Amino acid sequence: MPANVLADHGPISQPEGVIISIRELVTHYDGRPILQGINLDICRGETMVILGRSGCGKSTLLRHLIGLSAPTSGRIIIKGNDLTSMLEAEQVPVRRKLGMLFQSAALFNSMTVAENVALPLREHTELEPSTINIMARIKLELVGLAGFENFTPDQLSGGMKKRAGLARAIAMDPEILCCDEPSAGLDPVVAVGIDNLILKLKRAFKMTIVVVTHELASVFMIADRIAMLHAGRIVALGTPEELRESSDPVVKQFMNREADEEDVDRERYLNSLVGTIEEN
Repeated sequence: MPANVLADHGPISQPEGVIISIRELVTHYDGRPILQGINLDICRGETMVILGRSGCGKSTLLRHLIGLSAPTSGRIIIKGNDLTSMLEAEQVPVRRKLGMLFQSAALFNSMTVAENVALPLREHTELEPSTINIMARIKLELVGLAGFENFTPDQLSGGMKKRAGLARAIAMDPEILCCDEPSAGLDPVVAVGIDNLILKLKRAFKMTIVVVTHELASVFMIADRIAMLHAGRIVALGTPEELRESSDPVVKQFMNREADEEDVDRERYLNSLVGTIEEN
């Protein structure tokens, strides 16, 4: 059913303890399949990591989950509400339950850090400006950015931008926090800090967290369960320990960081060229 067509507005039954249900999700871009029949239940209070190589469809899945784009077919059910059968305006109350940390942090350079964090509260609540300012400062303190309220994003390091993005993502106290490559582009020490912060926020707010990443170090630190995508399909679902022990060749290759055979052949060819040059 197209995303802009109204359907029955009654609540949809979900398995006990499940907050997000994805059913037979299919996406095509220009006729090319991206997602091919994704089925996944995400439980309340867990950290679900969507893992996979670049181009496997994991960021596309996240975009569908937060309502930024509509799938070709299938359903996304959040707390009994089918986003794919609702008009955009009807999705707003559901989407307010979701916070989003974008890969680039997506902060507005024309605003201060505090103004960036306060923006969702100004847009979606009728709180007094003084109250909004207090709430923004509280969220910045939670992510370790107390004292940076009046800085602009271009005055922050990469890790600080991610922290500010997290502060904005939790400004509305969401039930579900979605993160797209939260540690991408950060050095290992800063990346561990972001992972620890995600765990801290989960405990403090009892949130359900969905993380898209390909960083194995982060996965094994934060994940309760992992859904591994390959060529637009879920090829493995389980705990980090279960995926470590998987006998599936695709999963083993990813977990062991093994190169594709074509990459190995290419490396051999390049080495042969280098060897020829060195001999001359």
